[in-house]
Amino acid sequence: MKRSDIIRSIQVKFKNMRSSDAAAIVDTVADHMVESVANGDRIEVRGFGTFQPRRRATKIGYNPSTGEPMPLPASTTILFKPSRELTKKMNG
Repeated sequence: MKRSDIIRSIQVKFKNMRSSDAAAIVDTVADHMVESVANGDRIEVRGFGTFQPRRRATKIGYNPSTGEPMPLPASTTILFKPSRELTKKMNG
């Protein structure tokens, strides 16, 4: 599902809403979610799942062509854990 599909589904549900208003809602929610995770906050959307930043430690990797060890710096990634309801719905 793309951003435009989400906007269209909002317009179908709320028939009097303009496309630009629905797009503003989607963009505002997405911007707040990105900002919150970037600040290290955990986001919980009931019935969907949780997003939280996860810190990865520095480790030693290996160059695949030469086999030489090389340090991989610490980094931060995002962990998504689906809710029980979403998991049940996906598994039938």
